[in-house]
Amino acid sequence: MSRLLEEEHPNKAFGWAARDTSGVLSPFKFSRRATGEKDVAFKVLYCGICHSDLHMVKNEWGTSVYPLVPGHEIVGEVTEVGSKVQKFKVGDRVGVGCMVGSCHSCDSCTNNLENYCPKMILTYGAKYTDGTITYGGYSDTMVADEHFIIRIPDNLPLDAAAPLLCAGITVYSPLKYYGLDKPGLHVGVVGLGGLGHMAVKFAQAMGAKVTVISTSPNKKKEALENLGADSFLISRDQDQLQAAMDTLDGIIDTVSAQHPLMPLLGLLKTNGKLVLVGAPEKPLELPAFPLLGKRRLVAGSMIGGMKETQEMIDFAAKHNIKPDIEVIAMDYVNTAMDRLLKADVKYRFVIDIGNTLKPTP
Repeated sequence: MSRLLEEEHPNKAFGWAARDTSGVLSPFKFSRRATGEKDVAFKVLYCGICHSDLHMVKNEWGTSVYPLVPGHEIVGEVTEVGSKVQKFKVGDRVGVGCMVGSCHSCDSCTNNLENYCPKMILTYGAKYTDGTITYGGYSDTMVADEHFIIRIPDNLPLDAAAPLLCAGITVYSPLKYYGLDKPGLHVGVVGLGGLGHMAVKFAQAMGAKVTVISTSPNKKKEALENLGADSFLISRDQDQLQAAMDTLDGIIDTVSAQHPLMPLLGLLKTNGKLVLVGAPEKPLELPAFPLLGKRRLVAGSMIGGMKETQEMIDFAAKHNIKPDIEVIAMDYVNTAMDRLLKADVKYRFVIDIGNTLKPTP
């Protein structure tokens, strides 16, 4: 049924899609809905590649619907606005992050936490209110309700703005909510990838002292010299961990693979908080004693609401916070996915959609 509805959309669109669990992306013709009265349509200029895109194209979370057009770090220029749109006009620089819909009436929605709405609609691979499947930003155009459109400040380059819409908000939100945004606090960041390097930058801008925690000794120079972290710990080095016991106010854990929590909990002060933002496929082991002994907290956080996402983008523009990116052509995307799997990127791939996405005849 959804496929029939989908073909009725009037606006032709073109992108790259995965067709099966191989995750291989290739050119794909599809359609976008007409711009409704509260919709904003825009030409996609750049789209970041998020680690979740990799999971989704291969159906590793078991929720993928094929054909699947990934991409939820989408930025571009407005081409059309609906008759009731109030906040945007043609030519504006805008973006869409991880969601394009929510119920607007539950407790979460009324508290600007649409990201926790039980009916939140993901930007791609989800069912929209009209029954059709949502398609993401590895494509030439995008249309979304104005509520889910973010304004990109003029002093933020569009290519660098793209990863902020997922990687940026994913670390900004827990730093704010869990009170780790106060000057003088000592914050640990586990994992120095797309999310981790953004956590370092935001925590520093908020006035925190930052320690990067990694399994890779070869990331030490990068963390200290290029990103300006205050210290670096190798998470498998017992001596280093022992020396840093009870020193951190909070930890943002960005790792999406299996890893032990016990060594991390030991680094926290009394009342310290370990916040998970990565999504490992299998459950992590949680020992009780390190929690009880110091009244420590293990918590989670997932992206952010629309109001907070706009606040994060504005904060990034004000403090000149930009992700480290490698801009690639659309036809390089499968190679980029392979490299992402090996963590061979500093630190976020961004597809130059505007200049390199060429429709097939």
